Amino acid sequence: MAMAMNVSSACFCVSGNRRSVNRVRAVASEDFAASKIKEDKVRLGGSDLEVTRLGIGAWSWGDTSYWNNFEWDDGKMKAAKAAFDSSVDCGITFFDTAEVYGSRFSFGAINSETLLGRFIEDRKVKDPEVEVAVATKYAALPWRLGRQSVLAALKESLDRLGLSSVELYQLHWPGIWGNEGYIDGLGDAVEQGLVKAVGVSNYSESRLRSAYEKLKKRGIPLASNQVNYSLIYRAPEENGVKAACDELGVTLIAYSPIAQGVLTGKYTPENPPTGPRGQIYTPEYLTKLQPLLNRIKEVGTKPTVELPHR
Repeated sequence: MAMAMNVSSACFCVSGNRRSVNRVRAVASEDFAASKIKEDKVRLGGSDLEVTRLGIGAWSWGDTSYWNNFEWDDGKMKAAKAAFDSSVDCGITFFDTAEVYGSRFSFGAINSETLLGRFIEDRKVKDPEVEVAVATKYAALPWRLGRQSVLAALKESLDRLGLSSVELYQLHWPGIWGNEGYIDGLGDAVEQGLVKAVGVSNYSESRLRSAYEKLKKRGIPLASNQVNYSLIYRAPEENGVKAACDELGVTLIAYSPIAQGVLTGKYTPENPPTGPRGQIYTPEYLTKLQPLLNRIKEVGTKPTVELPHR
């Protein structure tokens, strides 16, 4: 599981509708931890979809614009595959990707959906009974209009994944315009059996409520809102997003809960991340984070510890 986190640097956590987010639980036995992950599934919102509470994001897989030092090669491919297999071995079977992750244009790069589809296919050859839950996302690009654009993009994603349906389909971000059509497209995808549940990502409180009500009129639950949320980025607690999710029964999915690898402790002021992340998590910023990182390291040796709110 550690390798999966280190390679992807983009794991995510399904918080459900719990109000307490400051508890960190550490367990000594990896086997026990894996069994608990398999048992500890959460239902997404009012849908019937249940997934592992901890998931793996595939943002970095195939990417040459933000991750991987602007290059993609066979070694990185093998590392991503090892991350996938290690995650499944540990009982983490919820994977999140998007049509804009990775690249189909940069030299040597490959689309993340394509990679995830290959990894799933290879795994099923070895373990036909394995069940992997896939979430992917629609890019609300300015020139995309209407519900049909959502269905067309979804079918292209399914083709890259090599699947007939996915568990969760999300709007990656609010569009500049056309948002009502996008929500209609999500509803159509559910009714056509192309997805089991639908969600949004990076939605504010007001947009979240609007999407929820529009889907509700069709009898379709808004399952989730995927937002940036971690110990060092607590905006969903402050801008009304988490409170609205709790109120409406929409599951908040936290992306970058380990802050793109920073909260793992692998980076220090002397060893900051490379590439664009180094412009965000500078040595000066990492120095300010050191007390929190020390606290996280400390609580890792204890069964249950409350971390102080920021």
